Amino acid sequence: MNKPASCVKRAEEDMRTIAALDTAYQAAVERNDAEAMAAILHPDMILVLGRGAVFTREDLLRQAREEEFIYDAQVEDEGTQVVRLFGEDTAIVTARLWLKGRSRAGEAFERRLWFSDTYVRTAEGWRYAFGQASLALPSAEH
Repeated sequence: MNKPASCVKRAEEDMRTIAALDTAYQAAVERNDAEAMAAILHPDMILVLGRGAVFTREDLLRQAREEEFIYDAQVEDEGTQVVRLFGEDTAIVTARLWLKGRSRAGEAFERRLWFSDTYVRTAEGWRYAFGQASLALPSAEH
């Protein structure tokens, strides 16, 4: 059964909105822009890293405010972002991310990883509610 054109159009608009939000979120992290991050993050947001660490929305905003990491880059590798809609109010973005910078203590880092970001539609619009990031990829995989 085919979906009505209005449903298809709304889904396409949602996918563009979510793709842009996720790209904007990565850019806000790169700039340590806690205000921009807060506008995108769901109040109950959590991030789970491949090594098992769990961060809340407030943890992520604190890291940005305190500039725990200084980024030269935190960008999605071109052509890797995919947005998938699940119903009308949930979407998952997957992409490969390149991170390069240093910690506040001066320790340099550079790595690529895959992530999945879950967005939910709220009364205020789409919000980033759950993230999961892989361990760093071996150099040969990027």
